[in-house]
Amino acid sequence: MPEYCEVALPVPLDHPFTYSVPQGMEVQPGVRVLVPFGPRKLIGVVLQSKVTLKGLAPGAIKPIQRALDDDPVASEEFLRLSRWIAEYYLVPQGEVLAAMLPLQSAVRQKARVVLTDAGMQVQSASAETTGPGQPESSEVKLLRRIAKRGGLRRESLRDAAALLSKLKRRGWVRIELSLATRETDAAPPDSLVGTGGSCPAPPQLSREQSLALAGIRGKMATGEFGVILLHGVTGSGKTEVYMRTIEYALERRRSALMLVPEINLTPAMTNLFTGRFGARVAVLHSGLGQHERAAQWHRIRQGGADIVIGTRSAVFAPLDRPGLVIVDEEHDSSYKQEEAPRYHGRDVAIVRAQQARATVVLGSATPAIETRYHAETGKYQLLELEARVAERPLAETEIVDMRQEFAETGRQSFLSRRLVEEISVRLSQHEQVLILLNRRGYSTFVLCRSCGKTIECENCSIALTHHRRMGRLLCHYCGFARPVPPVCPACSRDHLYFMGEGSERVEETIARHFPGGRIGRLDRDTARGRGRAEAILAAFQQHELDILVGTQMIAKGHDIHKVTLVGVISADIGLARPDFRAAERTFQLLTQVAGRAGRGERLGEVIIQTYYPDHYAIRAAAAQNYEQFYRQELRFREIMHYPPFSAIANVLVKSTSAENALKLTGRLGRHLEGQHAAGLRILGPAAAPIPRLKKSYRYHFLIKAAQRSSLRKVLASCREFTAREKFPTASLIIDVDPQTLV
Repeated sequence: MPEYCEVALPVPLDHPFTYSVPQGMEVQPGVRVLVPFGPRKLIGVVLQSKVTLKGLAPGAIKPIQRALDDDPVASEEFLRLSRWIAEYYLVPQGEVLAAMLPLQSAVRQKARVVLTDAGMQVQSASAETTGPGQPESSEVKLLRRIAKRGGLRRESLRDAAALLSKLKRRGWVRIELSLATRETDAAPPDSLVGTGGSCPAPPQLSREQSLALAGIRGKMATGEFGVILLHGVTGSGKTEVYMRTIEYALERRRSALMLVPEINLTPAMTNLFTGRFGARVAVLHSGLGQHERAAQWHRIRQGGADIVIGTRSAVFAPLDRPGLVIVDEEHDSSYKQEEAPRYHGRDVAIVRAQQARATVVLGSATPAIETRYHAETGKYQLLELEARVAERPLAETEIVDMRQEFAETGRQSFLSRRLVEEISVRLSQHEQVLILLNRRGYSTFVLCRSCGKTIECENCSIALTHHRRMGRLLCHYCGFARPVPPVCPACSRDHLYFMGEGSERVEETIARHFPGGRIGRLDRDTARGRGRAEAILAAFQQHELDILVGTQMIAKGHDIHKVTLVGVISADIGLARPDFRAAERTFQLLTQVAGRAGRGERLGEVIIQTYYPDHYAIRAAAAQNYEQFYRQELRFREIMHYPPFSAIANVLVKSTSAENALKLTGRLGRHLEGQHAAGLRILGPAAAPIPRLKKSYRYHFLIKAAQRSSLRKVLASCREFTAREKFPTASLIIDVDPQTLV
């Protein structure tokens, strides 16, 4: 009687696929299998074995071509987590598992069959009882063959697959796995595990740090799940608290996972942690090569590391018995994946910890509004660090009203007199300066002063950004590039004007003001290429640079003691975004970058330039007063029915055909008119803030619900409705708990 199993495949379809299991092959939930899928061959994960056929003819079922594992690579815990992600975010489980596991060939494993102790006893006993010329059973012959060679490659035993399965069931052989040597070295490269080196003595904890540590340890000691918000001002010593809690987890024979928001924060954090914990630390992030990432994943799975540091995807590290999960800078929007599967790393980390009965520590100087609300209402425990270590004062902050600057000088310079003056003072004192402008490129757009048109991307309804050093106009959304034209493409006149300023232009202007200063720039352009961001930060750390100009990459996590001045150009850029989180993002960015100043012995100063000096986000950031901002923002959220007072989703219709996009949007809108539930609000349809992106026309609905169950019901109906509609070029994207509406 043939056996069948259900396999999750990395395709955008919401159901598993049934395959037959060839005779002699054994599969169980969690193993990877190679299967035919139309003309392709895909690697999937077995969800359920020994299933019965429901409405399918046996002849229509294709067989598994090959089982890639003897033992599951996805544990029951991982399969359970993948189901939760698929159901919560309404994404196919196969796509979730593809994000969780290294399904591709980079994790080809070398499998070796060896005898267990029981198998050795059977083989020895048979040798003693079997006389000369007496026939041996096929089982004993295979055992003897394996014993003689000290183990055999599983590939060499393909012809004896059924017999090998029988020996495994009896416990006489086991499979030892390792990565194929052609894929990677047996030991992880030094670049992956940090440099380690001498370990300085841990610093003396402040009273606040000691109390926070005691609170976290107390929760961990219960062995029960719990979430703690560690709300500490910048420079308050949260990292040392993290390391002490990890030590406690290891003492309790539990592993630890720490998430950081940016790749460029990982090397510094890794070196700090390997200095304390040595080779017990592993690193996972998207900047690793495919083979390096596979090596790290395999090393963690085999128990070679019990501390993992990484970015969003590290939440899926195959740690055994996690007892502590730390999410540093938990408010950061980069924890939300903007491509399928659209999950939030922080929230997945919390669910994973809940399943493992682990403690979660969410750390931030500027917690997300929802996180702080959960702490305030008792869902999370709140621990606070209100003072910097060594009682260092927070930086003094000054707001420069650029409207007044223009009125007094008549100049349209983006550098105020006050900022230029303070930079000069810091350079004369051999101190360092950070300049933040959260916009890369040289000019933000190119305008024709004859016809008034801007030069836009061919694929997106977005103005191209001028990158002067490249001599090109770039789209920061789809990557489209073109040379700077000599005349306007629309009217053919040579009256092009380069408007606005980007980080490249700011760097050039500061260099003209301070020709003797050593100036660097850190943004996505200069950080391209492996190790570039780390090299720029290292040069600044070692005072090989006096001034560092950058985007939000410079705003968080960096501890450079000679930085005594932070200047913010155009602090109000983010406030113009069509997004209910705009004020929160602005407050967080300004507060975080202000925290880079004055972390050493010298007092720090922050100069915030803005055309909107009275906005509550800018005022609160200048005062470095989270509570003031939180209270005002919470009132706005409650009035407008935004989180934490509702559950929301952004439903986006897109198509390369403008007509199909509009038709499907209209039909979906009429369908949604029939959806009713208490506290349900449906906004739209409307053109998306970027109406055309990567050649697709886009419309969206914003759905708010007082109860998450109501939201889930409406979203499920949207998915079912569009599945019935026949628009080949149109598709639906559902983003649950969106971090941006653009």
